Amino acid sequence: MPTHREHPGKTQERPMTSHAYTGLWITDDGFIRHELLPNGRYVEGRGNRERAYQGRYEVRGNQIDYKDDTGFSADGEFRNDVLYHAGMVLRRG
Repeated sequence: MPTHREHPGKTQERPMTSHAYTGLWITDDGFIRHELLPNGRYVEGRGNRERAYQGRYEVRGNQIDYKDDTGFSADGEFRNDVLYHAGMVLRRG
């Protein structure tokens, strides 16, 4: 029976070194939720949609850059344990 093997040259997502901002960020009303995963991916929930958007993110210092899987990009800033993104304020969940 054949065994599964990785193909040479095939790239895999590598885990990022965990940083202080990994985890769940939520607006005060709970409508918007950003889950920053340690592998450099994020999942954004909106209302009842748990996976409204998803993609990659990169943190440099206190800045975050998002690029969703459709190609849309956005950014944000962490200040005093609050994430400011696209006119929204998200706090740790």
